[in-house]
Amino acid sequence: MSNVDQALDALSLRDQPEDEIVVDAEIVDEGALVIVEEPPVRPRVDHNTVLYPGQAVPTTADPSTQYTERDLYVSEETRQILEETDPTDSGPMRAFKEWCAEQGRVAVPCTTATFTEYGRHLMNRELKVSTIKNYMSRIKTAMPAGKKPDNSLYLRLLANCRKKNKRAVRTRQAFPLTLPYVVPMMEKAEADGRPIGIRDAAMFAFGYRFLGRSIEDADVMIEDLTVLDDRVVVWLAEDKTHKNEAQTIPLKDRPDIQLVRRLRRWLEYLASVGITTGPVFRHLLKNGMPATEETRARTATTRGVHLRGHVVNEGVKHWFAKAGLVSDGRPVTSHGLRAGATDLAEAGATDQELEEAGRWAKGSSIPRRVYVRPAEAGKKDPFDKVPSTTRRPPMGLPRGGQGRQDRSHENSRHRRYLVPGQVHCGGSTGERVVCDHLQPGAVRP
Repeated sequence: MSNVDQALDALSLRDQPEDEIVVDAEIVDEGALVIVEEPPVRPRVDHNTVLYPGQAVPTTADPSTQYTERDLYVSEETRQILEETDPTDSGPMRAFKEWCAEQGRVAVPCTTATFTEYGRHLMNRELKVSTIKNYMSRIKTAMPAGKKPDNSLYLRLLANCRKKNKRAVRTRQAFPLTLPYVVPMMEKAEADGRPIGIRDAAMFAFGYRFLGRSIEDADVMIEDLTVLDDRVVVWLAEDKTHKNEAQTIPLKDRPDIQLVRRLRRWLEYLASVGITTGPVFRHLLKNGMPATEETRARTATTRGVHLRGHVVNEGVKHWFAKAGLVSDGRPVTSHGLRAGATDLAEAGATDQELEEAGRWAKGSSIPRRVYVRPAEAGKKDPFDKVPSTTRRPPMGLPRGGQGRQDRSHENSRHRRYLVPGQVHCGGSTGERVVCDHLQPGAVRP
């Protein structure tokens, strides 16, 4: 009933005599009626509320603040993106959830005790400190806002672990794939003309010159490359160091790397099978054809047609071995392709030049600590100042370093050494000694 109808009814009742008014009602027992009080009107504000001068404080009685189901749901497209980027679905979080299920603990949101105990569990597995810190940081970040655990207790355990297990802080650097290694790898990969070899040769050339992390190499898109005759220009939306900061990076070609030739050859192959956009370095099927989104959706739900990190890693190991190369014991990984920085350091590049070439943060210690210092140490050795010699030890010097002297002449100012083959009696003991060492300049009798 509208407000107008209600007003008309009220006027009609007012004009009728009281004994003729019929009221629609129901007889109930005494005490059955309950007076229902309206909930008090409260202001609907929190610490994020901002009001303009003269604007009324919103209350619970304000129709504009009454939420419906429409205000609670997101669209299907938004749901898909949120699920794909869910921080609770990362590898460390999946392992954490499995451990919590085994232990009968709640994973999300977890308590500080659960978080601390899982940290000790990782330490008992003798993982590297850097790995533990990475896992625990990602787990804490995945917790809902306002319900993140306190990490102070876990950090105390980690400090104790570092103190008792010195090897836990050791980091092993990848074997540097400098020019003498990466060039034969590329030549071996593209020798038979197979698509996978053409792709990997182009990827190695690009990785060496780009000085990027392997995942950054695999994320480069065709539309972000401009291939010129003497260089390749890369547009990079962001990287680990430059968040939300686009960069345009020119990669000048070299006769030994032949980046332009190798990259053009790979892009021409992709164009021949109808691919002109998307990832530059993508997954290939066994027959050499690029995989489709539908094919990869069954096994690579996150990366899709992009190369995954472990595939790049396996490719580096494969062609390193096929080229007959041998490392110095350090592991051969895709990160070794960043060894262009090693070549730069050995050629005398400054810290600033390395920072710019590898896109490290200004003032970062990584270029000097990882590349410059090892290169400088390899060029010079303090023991190089000691002249090389083939001189033999003084005559009469035994292994202990003390010369056996003729004790019958202990009081003599000039002590003499024995000539090899000379036999004498040793002072008060009468011990017979045969000298086997030739005094420099002496002639065997």
